[in-house]
Amino acid sequence: MTNFFLMSPLFREPNDNMCNVNHIRKKNCYDNIELPLPLPILMSNDKKADENELSIGLIKSAKRTGQLSLCNRGLGTVPDNVWKIDELILDESKDVDFSRSDSNKWWTAEPLKTLDLSSNVIKVISGNVKYLQHLVNLKLHDNAISSLPPEFGELNNLMTLSLAHNKLTALPKEFYKLTELRWLSLSHNEILKIEADFGDFVMLTFLDLSHNKLTMLPPGMGYLVRLVEINLSHNQLEELPPDIEITEEFCDQMQHLNVLNIRDNKLEVLPENISLLQKLKRLDLTNNNLNKLPRNLGLLSQLQSINMEGNKLSFVRQDVIRGGTERMMKYLRDRITEEVVNESRLTPEEWPDKYTLKKSQALMVPGRELENVPDHVFKAAAEAEVHIVDFSKNKLTALPSGIVQVSDTLSSLVLSSNNLSSLPPEINRCRHLQYLDLGKNLLMELPPELGDLKNLRELVISNNKFTKIPRCVYELDNLEILLAAENKIDEINVSSDALARLKKLAVLDLTNNSIYTNSGVDGELFPTATARHTR
Repeated sequence: MTNFFLMSPLFREPNDNMCNVNHIRKKNCYDNIELPLPLPILMSNDKKADENELSIGLIKSAKRTGQLSLCNRGLGTVPDNVWKIDELILDESKDVDFSRSDSNKWWTAEPLKTLDLSSNVIKVISGNVKYLQHLVNLKLHDNAISSLPPEFGELNNLMTLSLAHNKLTALPKEFYKLTELRWLSLSHNEILKIEADFGDFVMLTFLDLSHNKLTMLPPGMGYLVRLVEINLSHNQLEELPPDIEITEEFCDQMQHLNVLNIRDNKLEVLPENISLLQKLKRLDLTNNNLNKLPRNLGLLSQLQSINMEGNKLSFVRQDVIRGGTERMMKYLRDRITEEVVNESRLTPEEWPDKYTLKKSQALMVPGRELENVPDHVFKAAAEAEVHIVDFSKNKLTALPSGIVQVSDTLSSLVLSSNNLSSLPPEINRCRHLQYLDLGKNLLMELPPELGDLKNLRELVISNNKFTKIPRCVYELDNLEILLAAENKIDEINVSSDALARLKKLAVLDLTNNSIYTNSGVDGELFPTATARHTR
């Protein structure tokens, strides 16, 4: 199954409705490598021409809206009046000759909050930038800025700052006073080092430090607990600092992190506790020096995209690495069960304690010959907000009723190799379930309520007693993988309200059933799916 790395704001400059978008760079959706377009400006204006770019019309517009755009104008310098535009509007209104309409009267003037100077050839930012005290959004990307003045740190209200595609090699110490920043892009510069004070940017939700020359990150990065997306790709990082090394405390705080891009670095080790980043949806590890993966990587239940080509993972077959996210996650999940059991050495009377449940985010008790699971176990699992439950290789004849206690967080449920002959209707309460393994049981049918699991992406019903694919399966709109081998299925319903309804289905395994005709399963119906069926 082909895996596409979904693009997100992490890999692009901010959308700009005020500016000609010729400066935006094309992206390659397969590997996220930027393909720069030539900037439209080849020569800068002289100083006088720069000053003339700030016209009366622009000043009047800035007065009304609090926004000023001078992007893509060939500026070599910033017009002096930009820095005192608030004062100009208030004190020099007669010179500007505003109309007498109420909307243009000086006392209704909006202070400048958004300034766009992107896609020019500006080399220097004046210390007079400090006069723009109301500035919230500042766009300086795609220029030739090599340094920032100390006064830059006086922009106390700044929340969004784009400095991508410049020539910065360092940041002044005053820069770290911009503690209201929410969105920061410093990509495509030549920055060699960032200071420990970077940890003061505690309000950041988006950070892009990609395409620089960083060899290390400072302690303190772990304080950026509101981050949703972070891009550290295309640097020379060999390791992560202690407090971003994904310790348990760090991951407990980094509850919002969705995207972590650390491709094209020199990382040799990925910390075990990465499994605690339970909101992670995209992880790019491409082109590092990793020779092994943490076993708990398979516990990232919400992971939608993982890229790890270009490493030294000799123990993982290349076809697994190239097989996409679903195949890699299945491989990692299969490793977890065996390794966790071997290490835990639990006796049949013992259950995982709260610390173990919290650390692993999983309730895993396979191969224990269990006939039931007491409610107190589910209560502890619910308090730990476990995402994975594994009761495989036991003697369960029914799904333990306590499973509903973890239904709000459960994303993966493994019940294979038991003696189940039915599932209760309450299974539909596990509405976040993405992976359900019912293989090697005694099932002949599934409850209609299972069709309510709209987030289910993989369903295993192999090695049971099904004579047909249960009707409820056709209600699983997001199903990508259906494994139904080793049953007694003798016909396949390919109508528009059956298999043909599963638009996202990519893998269908009907091996060793009693099907005499393929009924369009291979070609016309699922041209992009891997379908296996035998008589």
